[in-house]
Amino acid sequence: MPKLNGQGPEQPVNEWSLKIRKEMRVIDRQIRDIQREEEKVKRSIKDAAKKGQKDVCVILAKELIRSRKAVSKLYASKAHMNSVLMGMKNQLAVLRVAGSLQKSTEVMKAMQNLVKIPEIQATMRELSKEMMKAGIIEEMLEDTFESLEDQEEMEEEAEMEIDKILFEITAGALGKAPSKVTDALPEPEPMGAAAAVDEEEDIEAMQSRLFAFFFFLQWDILSYLQNIKLKVFSRIM
Repeated sequence: MPKLNGQGPEQPVNEWSLKIRKEMRVIDRQIRDIQREEEKVKRSIKDAAKKGQKDVCVILAKELIRSRKAVSKLYASKAHMNSVLMGMKNQLAVLRVAGSLQKSTEVMKAMQNLVKIPEIQATMRELSKEMMKAGIIEEMLEDTFESLEDQEEMEEEAEMEIDKILFEITAGALGKAPSKVTDALPEPEPMGAAAAVDEEEDIEAMQSRLFAFFFFLQWDILSYLQNIKLKVFSRIM
């Protein structure tokens, strides 16, 4: 494989990995910032509910839905970044045996998803072009770069989500309840409907964490097996 900008093939791979880890730290900060804002929105919803301002509560609930979707997308982007990092580790392992970098469909798929994320778009575009020059991924179609922002759908399904959020945050006073509530919000019952909503949210969060855990575990196992194969192959050669 020819050198990139006068560098050996292993140097750009290491640099790509460093850039991706740096972007992952940026994503982590963004997630924390969004989650802090979510807590403020929840408090504002409770205050508005006490004043009987359901229209305000609905607006705030929509903002909460958008922030939760944003956090989900950021977590998904971290998963794609981890896929690229694992791909880089595999590239270095192959490089030691074959002496050159190889095309990777896994890295290609992950990068196609990462270039669509506005928060890290510039860096991912730059990395994609460098990886194309190195022969790791093929040239991406322009529509991959251009389809950047998803349209937020706030129709029937979103309305149900709004009711669910209001019911959860106001302990059942809003969402399924009348539009105006009393000053004193009822305390949530441990085994009541509000508790059931909380439990459902906990289950969904747990499922997301488990999915991420098993996703990363799968990549670790595949990388481990790949390294074993490469070691055996190098000994045979």
